[in-house]
Amino acid sequence: MAYSLEVVRRARERLEQQRADRESEYRAHLAEAYREQPRLREIDRLLRQTMAQAAQCAFLKGEEGTALMAKAKEANLALQAERRELVNTFPEGYLNDRPVCDKCGGTGYVGSRMCTCLEDLCCQEQRRELAGMGIRAEDFRDFRLDYYSEQIDRTYGASPRMIMERNLERCRRFVRDFGGKPENLLFIGNTGLGKTFLSACIAGSVSQRGFSVSYESAAHLFSKLERERFSPCEENKQAAEAIRNADLLILDDLGTEMPGQFVTAALYTLVNDRLMEGKPMIISTNLNIGEVAQRYNPQIASRLQGSFTRLTFVGEDIRLIMSREGRR
Repeated sequence: MAYSLEVVRRARERLEQQRADRESEYRAHLAEAYREQPRLREIDRLLRQTMAQAAQCAFLKGEEGTALMAKAKEANLALQAERRELVNTFPEGYLNDRPVCDKCGGTGYVGSRMCTCLEDLCCQEQRRELAGMGIRAEDFRDFRLDYYSEQIDRTYGASPRMIMERNLERCRRFVRDFGGKPENLLFIGNTGLGKTFLSACIAGSVSQRGFSVSYESAAHLFSKLERERFSPCEENKQAAEAIRNADLLILDDLGTEMPGQFVTAALYTLVNDRLMEGKPMIISTNLNIGEVAQRYNPQIASRLQGSFTRLTFVGEDIRLIMSREGRR
């Protein structure tokens, strides 16, 4: 999973804290055990001594070296057996010095590959980050279709409720299928029809499945890319890389940012690169395809039209409906 460096940093800090806590607990338990069973301390000292003797014997050749090695091994095994008897006088696991993770020893990596223990912490940190933005995996259940009219709209040949019900199911299927064949969604419609809400639902649900998600409003996204371009530093580079490398990029409210040559070039590069790399995107906008071509360029409009599944959002502004309900 392509988690941002900040998410990985926080996850590694948590893993290191877990490892430190485990070691501190073990040392405290061992000190208490030494007080209750002084022989245990002596056994541990002798075990270290026999291991050192065995290491020295490895350099000796002939019968003498073999005899000394056998003697050291016999002493070591006898001490281990006596130690087990003393350890059994304490509660089970009291003197367990196993690492926080048996796979990686608590380092977070098996070779160059991230261990599942660190991946789990990264997933938790990302969900915490999204939760701080008000994004939750259970939001799908809060999507209210009753806000959309059942009256047939002649333009679409269906009612807003029918259309939005299909959109809702399409978004749920996007989450279920995520990680398979790459797919991109384009949410088009006026303000207040649920585009941002369903984007947030997808972000939370995909994150819940352990994938990395970058959720950005258009203004914030282009601001981050602009800082990377014109104010290069490690922090700005990491922020931009998190956008490019995320398993899922959600670009909300395209068209609300300040227009300009940089924005057009950055948007084209971002969309084109992620399409080439097979990294899914969701873009929501109040613009139609013609307006996208006019505001940015025809190449961007062509990619959105040809490489994204378009979901049209229709109906009455939900904020106005909720406002009327509040006055009742």
